[in-house]
Amino acid sequence: MNHTEQLQKYWFDQLDSLREENLPNWISNKKNLHEKRGNKVPRITGTGKVYRSYETVDKETKVSYQLKVTFFIKEGDLFYHEEEERTHEALFYKGTLVEDKELEVQGDNEDPPKINTVEKEDVRSARFEYDRRAAVQYAERWWNDYNPDYRKFDVDCTNYISQCLHAGGAPMRGAPDRSNGWWFQNNNWSYSWAVAHSFRWYLSGSNQGLKGQELEDPSELLPGDVICYDFEGDGRFDHTTIVVAKDTNGMPLVNAHTTNSRHRYWSYEDSTAYTDNIQYKFFRIGE
Repeated sequence: MNHTEQLQKYWFDQLDSLREENLPNWISNKKNLHEKRGNKVPRITGTGKVYRSYETVDKETKVSYQLKVTFFIKEGDLFYHEEEERTHEALFYKGTLVEDKELEVQGDNEDPPKINTVEKEDVRSARFEYDRRAAVQYAERWWNDYNPDYRKFDVDCTNYISQCLHAGGAPMRGAPDRSNGWWFQNNNWSYSWAVAHSFRWYLSGSNQGLKGQELEDPSELLPGDVICYDFEGDGRFDHTTIVVAKDTNGMPLVNAHTTNSRHRYWSYEDSTAYTDNIQYKFFRIGE
């Protein structure tokens, strides 16, 4: 049995019974949060995609892989899938799996750069018709993959959201000044394109092209709208997601990158970054 086959069997055995003692903490937490909201999680499956392996001493082999976990959710009469990817490393000794661990995702520790949202252009010339369906289709196509037309970042959440909005017709502007506008061009980009904090303030301050109208309640959001997250509540925004669907209670389900997620409940209470001080910004996109 090769490494991939052993990983598939390992995760089938771990997840098939749904016993709490078999489930990794993040999977157990997500399952429990669904049940607190009245949902049922009748089945969880996991598959591993190996992307790197290398031999070490004493007949040991380390394998890095993407674990993709699918949660089958029953919400009233509605069934849907929530999916999430985590990066793992497995240790094999003489060809047998002996250890598995999740690798932490490193965040962006640099201070968020300042951006300029004020332009001298005619505001009327920069209006656009936002195609929400196209933005959501892009979000669904690339939620666990990376469009080769763009750069892939280690912290990729805002880059991914920017791509989704551009697919929906949002016009770029401001190149080549990285502190100005919102754009990606010739493997260069504005801070607002790829940095969560800069993107949040760009949406608030832009008066043409891509801009955001702040809403008070997540239930007001539509597919194609955006949520920004300040996990620590310290005024620095760390993460961005796009709404792709609504649950039966009218609450958003979102897609995201960095920890690649599909149809995740908007509040991120199951995230290791979540704190009681978390702050959100809800943005309506388009005119």
